Amino acid sequence: MAGVPEAVVSSAAVGAKPGFFARERTIAGPRFNRWLVPPAALAIHLCIGMAYGFSVFWLPMSKLLTTTDVATCANLGFFAALTSTGCNWTVPQVTHIFETFIAMLGISAALWGGWLEHAGPRKAGFIAALCWGGGLIVGGIGVSTHQLWLVFLGCGVLGGVGQGLGYITPVSSLIKWFPDRRGMATGFAIMGYGGGAMIGAPLAVALMKHFSDTSAQGVASTLMVMGAIYFIVMACGALGFRVSPNGWYPKGWTPPAKDDGKSMITRRHVHLSRAWKTPQFWLLWGMLFLNVTAGISVISMASPMLQDVFGGKLAGLADVAATLTAAQKAAVVASAAGLVGLISLFNSLGRLFWASLSDKLGRKGTYYTFFVLGIVSYCLLPTWGHLALAGLFVATVCLILSMYGGGFATIPAYLADLFGTQMVGAIHGRLLTAWSAAGVIGPFLIAAIRQTQIDAGVAKNLVYDHTLYIMAGLLLLGLICNSLVRPVKDSVFMSDAELAHERSLQHEDLITSSAETSARGSFGVIGMLAWLAVGVPFLIGLYIALAKAAALF
Repeated sequence: MAGVPEAVVSSAAVGAKPGFFARERTIAGPRFNRWLVPPAALAIHLCIGMAYGFSVFWLPMSKLLTTTDVATCANLGFFAALTSTGCNWTVPQVTHIFETFIAMLGISAALWGGWLEHAGPRKAGFIAALCWGGGLIVGGIGVSTHQLWLVFLGCGVLGGVGQGLGYITPVSSLIKWFPDRRGMATGFAIMGYGGGAMIGAPLAVALMKHFSDTSAQGVASTLMVMGAIYFIVMACGALGFRVSPNGWYPKGWTPPAKDDGKSMITRRHVHLSRAWKTPQFWLLWGMLFLNVTAGISVISMASPMLQDVFGGKLAGLADVAATLTAAQKAAVVASAAGLVGLISLFNSLGRLFWASLSDKLGRKGTYYTFFVLGIVSYCLLPTWGHLALAGLFVATVCLILSMYGGGFATIPAYLADLFGTQMVGAIHGRLLTAWSAAGVIGPFLIAAIRQTQIDAGVAKNLVYDHTLYIMAGLLLLGLICNSLVRPVKDSVFMSDAELAHERSLQHEDLITSSAETSARGSFGVIGMLAWLAVGVPFLIGLYIALAKAAALF
């Protein structure tokens, strides 16, 4: 094989050169540097993270038509609204788009996680770019033609597939590139998902304002433009991915000692077909579901909760229940918007902080921290509300949301510790169905309990007390699940022959790259440019979030 370039499959071995998107075309050569992989992952996650900022579209989408038949539209149901062109959509009708793409995220990640391991991150990331960017463009066409079903198909279904593939694409690669810092590596990527709204939401608002003169509310044009931008950025990220040759380790790093059957970190590998049938998988599924249900309940109601609990206090009045002037109401709304900005910030940065800390504490210890601190925090929130301590209330919510994000970022490393790295992306995809379930149940649960309390005559500043105690109870269940996690049984791991077969499906047996010499290159100018490309937009979003948060103080 002398003279054959590294990272290229031998044509003689397979009869033809593999396609541009083939996994074997992405194996890293000697001049590659592993620190180029996180910015590629961030490029994708910062785009799909706009999912958390999609609420900026709900109100404008409900005001697209200036003239409607009040009698006809008054009792228009959801299914009739899907094809109606003469009635404005209601906010509740369009908010189901969020639930749709979160559900599709988990479903698509579960369905195609195994395929992704064999196809590689370049192909999967590019398809994710087509689906998310193209889905927004299709959704924009649906808005311009006033066809709600087309918006659901584009943003919800197609966009949801892009969300799922884009979310798990970097995980397997990053974990293999950073065996010494698994938590930090996945934290970098998944931090982008939490921070995507900090960039995307202000961009969407600015674009809607710009296009409002040429189209109703500027929504359609904004969705199409953002779809095109996201496609380009995500495609660049996908093309930047490289995968490490089998057996690659960072220079100077020594793998942990051989498994003794008791360690929580294995050097062996479990196949997807067996992993999801183990008790460990379902314990982690339950932990993620419970943590996300509790956290997303706060995210979905953060702004109205702050306004209901503190009311006039946010406008500088001593009486929470005081009648507010128009200016005071505006001050209250601005303070609540500040909380939303802080939530985005802590949701994002908490992912990197907690995931990196898990490299020191261990994944199990980190989840113990999440659940214990979470239980205490949820139980304290009603107390801070009763005492009208808005500052402590906000600080506690921010801590909760940092752990919400941290749970997402730490779980891939937890899976790699237990099941090995060979199929961790596919296993992670199956586990994300917990997020899909929680994304539907969490907001519904807190909204239903809130309405029940209001119907029972409970004062607005007290309606969340029971809900928050229930969330603490959910985290107690999560604490129990975590305590039951044990190392995987020896019989579950793949044999040497099974592992060799799995790797052959990735065509690793045809790769001429050397694990000893690959990816020993310097960071260089390309590395600086790659990090600036994702870092500058993130810092701009960070500045905007901090500026909004200043309204709280």
